[in-house]
Amino acid sequence: MPSRREFLATTLKATAVAGFPAIIQSPSSRPALPQGVASGDVTSGRAVIWSRADRAARMFVEYSTTERFDNPRRVPGPAALETSDFTARTVLPDLPAGQRVFYRVLFQDLADIRSWSEAVPGSFSTPPSAGRPRNVTIAWSGDTVGQGWGLNPDWGGLRLYETMRGAQPDVFVHCGDTIYADQPLVAEVKRDDGTIWKNVVTEAKPKVAETLQEFRANYQYNLLDEHMRRFNAEVPQIVMWDDHEVRDNWDWERDLTGDARYQVKSAALLAARARRAFLEYQPIAVSADDPDRIHRAIPYGPNVEIFALDLRSYRGANSENRQTTLDGSSALFGASQLETLKTRLAASRATWKVIASDMPIGVVVRDLPSFYEAVANGEPGAPLGRELEIASLLRFIRDRKIRNTV
Repeated sequence: MPSRREFLATTLKATAVAGFPAIIQSPSSRPALPQGVASGDVTSGRAVIWSRADRAARMFVEYSTTERFDNPRRVPGPAALETSDFTARTVLPDLPAGQRVFYRVLFQDLADIRSWSEAVPGSFSTPPSAGRPRNVTIAWSGDTVGQGWGLNPDWGGLRLYETMRGAQPDVFVHCGDTIYADQPLVAEVKRDDGTIWKNVVTEAKPKVAETLQEFRANYQYNLLDEHMRRFNAEVPQIVMWDDHEVRDNWDWERDLTGDARYQVKSAALLAARARRAFLEYQPIAVSADDPDRIHRAIPYGPNVEIFALDLRSYRGANSENRQTTLDGSSALFGASQLETLKTRLAASRATWKVIASDMPIGVVVRDLPSFYEAVANGEPGAPLGRELEIASLLRFIRDRKIRNTV
């Protein structure tokens, strides 16, 4: 067993090597990262790193191409303040192609700049170069903690995240419903076989989310799961949203007067708060031109480019979906997003163009009383309603001879 002097010497040396003040602090006095770390929107030369501190603190990210952190590069990030619920993102530039990049996130306490968090590690793979191609594995899923089924420690938590991590995908595409803000949890649910499912229930989960803090708390709830945190630390993501980040089948015009669960009766107000929380809690590259934009294209080397859609923000109200002309009432993409998608598809040189949609195309999804939520309206014959945008997109792909769209 090392002596006290040897232990202190080792500790001080390790801290000095990391480049931070050699001050020994109790864990409770240091900033913490309770939700772990995540990477996202990884493309040639760039990646977004996300984390959250437990107090006002400044984010720093160190990265290297070796797990030993030989010759690490340090990137100072933004201050994580109350206005962002202490979340922060930092872009790592000048990344080498075809490498496993190892990173570690630290926070410097802004109230006591001598106080630093422990380093929380993560890693991701950068896209291959044209000169050194390799296979690329993409995992995709959606719908986290929905339909009343929350975190159940007896079940082992969100085990699917551990299964996906074991497959070692290069990229994970989350196709929306990252939370279920509109579906509260109860402590126990009786299953069909008579057994009891036991949910972890936090302060925010017994009711629908209405305030900004309640939407934020739904993301914090999911990140209580160790499988999800471990997955986030090792697999870069491309994250989209759908309806349950706000409320089931929402659109901007929906009136919630008839839903007694909500004191806030404006879906537009709920959506504005929900969007803020969504963007705060995801490793998304924010557009300087439109900071609220969720749809984007992420090239991942010469093999693949992923086009992440947003079929929630620009849609007309749900209807009987039988309009004969394409206008605001029949829109799902919206004119600007559809035109951007066509332009990016035509310009893409990737072998495979993956169009990731948060809404099903062929499945008929009904909304009361006789309305439709998704694209298809169940009618044979010529396209009608929201089918008109899909028909326009498919016609464009055919006429421009754009190959290998998925």
